Amino acid sequence: MVLPYKHEPFTNFKDEENKAAYLEGLKLVGSYLGQDYPLVIGGEKITTEDKIVSYNPANKEEVIGRVSKASRDLAEQAMKVADETFKTWKKVKPESRADILFRAAAIIRRRKHEFSALLTKEAGKPWNEADADTAEAIDFLEFYARQMLKLKDGVPVESRPGEYNQYNYVPLGVGIIISPWNFPFAIMAGTAVAAIVTGNTVLLKPASTTPIVAAKFVEVMEEAGLPAGVLNFVPGNGAEVGDYLVDHPRTRFISFTGSRDVGIRIFERASKVNEGQIWLKRVIAEMGGKDTIVVDSDADLELAAQSIVKSAFGFSGQKCSACSRAVIVEDVYDQVLARAVELTKELQVGDPVDTSNFMGPVIDNNSFKKIMDYIEIGKQEGKFMAGGEGDNSKGFFVQPTIIADLDPKARLMQEEIFGPVVGFSKAKDFDHALEIANNTEYGLTGAVITNNRAHIEKAREEFHVGNLYFNRGCTGAIVGYQPFGGFNMSGTDSKAGGPDYLVQHMQGKTTSEMF
Repeated sequence: MVLPYKHEPFTNFKDEENKAAYLEGLKLVGSYLGQDYPLVIGGEKITTEDKIVSYNPANKEEVIGRVSKASRDLAEQAMKVADETFKTWKKVKPESRADILFRAAAIIRRRKHEFSALLTKEAGKPWNEADADTAEAIDFLEFYARQMLKLKDGVPVESRPGEYNQYNYVPLGVGIIISPWNFPFAIMAGTAVAAIVTGNTVLLKPASTTPIVAAKFVEVMEEAGLPAGVLNFVPGNGAEVGDYLVDHPRTRFISFTGSRDVGIRIFERASKVNEGQIWLKRVIAEMGGKDTIVVDSDADLELAAQSIVKSAFGFSGQKCSACSRAVIVEDVYDQVLARAVELTKELQVGDPVDTSNFMGPVIDNNSFKKIMDYIEIGKQEGKFMAGGEGDNSKGFFVQPTIIADLDPKARLMQEEIFGPVVGFSKAKDFDHALEIANNTEYGLTGAVITNNRAHIEKAREEFHVGNLYFNRGCTGAIVGYQPFGGFNMSGTDSKAGGPDYLVQHMQGKTTSEMF
C-alpha cells in the first residue's frame, strides 16, 4: 500500500542533533572531494581524458570532483543505447517503474545530509537552501511515482452499446534532459525521473558547474534497481553535445531548464525536422523570470520588507523565482524601502559552510562579472541604497544590493540578472502597480502583499504569472502544493510537481473495440 503523499519536511538546524548530522555530512563529502566520475552509457562506466572540473564557488581552489566529458561519438553511442533500451523499458509495468522511484527516494532520505552538504560545497548553497533542494528532489521522486500510479490505467472515456473505448497514455521515446546549476539536485532529478517513470529512456546532460551531484544521483538510481540504458549520464559541452542531441532525429523530446536565450535556441533547433525524423519533437522548457513583489498601501509593511529581502537574496538571488523587482504603492514606498535596506545591511555573506552566513557565493566568475556589471548599470539608472560590493579573490561573493527609484522600463527592472540585486519602483496606486508588474516579457512568479480583499481578487485575475502568492514571498514552491512553471518567456508553463506534468512526457492513444 502506498501512503498518501506528504512533502519531505525541512530540517530544523536549531536542533543540535540535526546540526551535528549536517556537520557529519560535510565531513563525509570532504572525504571524497576531488574524485573522478565516469560517463554512464548503457550501464557501462566510461572514462575520458577530457574532464569537466567542478570547483567550490566559495573557494575556487577547492576541486569538488572531475567528470568525464562526452564527445559527439559518445553522445551518439548513448543515443543508440537509449533508443534500443526504450523497446523494453516502455513495456515495464508502471508500478515497477514507480517502485524504483520510491526506493531511490528512500536511499536519498537516508543520505539526506550528505547530499545537502555536497550542494553546500558544489553549488555554494547555505544549509537551509541545500536542505530544501534535497527535500525537493525526494518530493519529485515520491510525487511523480504516485502520479504514474494514477495515470497508469488512462482516463475514462464514453462507450456506446456494442463498443468499448479506452484512452491510455504511452511513452514518447528518448528524451534529452538538460538541467540547471541553481537547483542541481531537485530539478536535475525531477526532470529525469518524470521522463523515466513515464516509460521513456533519457540522456542526462547536467550543468557543467554542478555535475558531481548528478553523478551521485545516477549512482542512486542504479542502486535503486533502474535497468542499464534507461538513464545515460553524458555531461558535455552545450555547443558540441547539447546541440547534437537536440538536433538528433531519434530525439523525441527535450526537457530543459535554464536561461531564456538558451531555451529559445533549443526551441528553434527542435522545431527543425532532420533527415530520418518521423515526429515533431516536444519541448518542455523552464526559462527564467523577472519576478515582482507588489506592496499595496493597505499591507503589513514588516511582512512586505521581510518578503522582499528573503525572496531577493535567498541563495544569492540565483533562482528563476527570485524577487528582482519590488513595486510599491507610493503611500508606503519610503517606509518599505527603508526597512528593506535595514534588513539587507544585517545580512552576512561568506562561505555557506558557516551557518552565520545568510548568503554564500554566486556560482562562478562569469556570473560574478555579469552581476557586478548590472550593479553599475543600476547605479546609473536609479538610487543606490545598499550593497554593491563584490570580491572574487577567493570565491565569488557579491553583497546583497538594492537600487531604488527606478523607472519601470529601466534595464534593471526588465532584464534577468540572476544575482542578489533588487530594484524598487514606485506606483501611483494598486492598478498602476499591477500594470508595472505585468510589463516584462516574463511571467513566472509574483507576490502581492495586501490586506485588501478586492485587490487580492483583482490580482488573482490580472497579475499574469504562472505562480502567484499572496502575503508571502515569491520563492519556495513545494512539489504537489504549488505546481511550478511560468507564462510568456518564462517557458512552456510545464507545471513541475503538478497534476499534468507527467502527461507531457507521454502521448494519448485511443483504442475502440466493436463487439
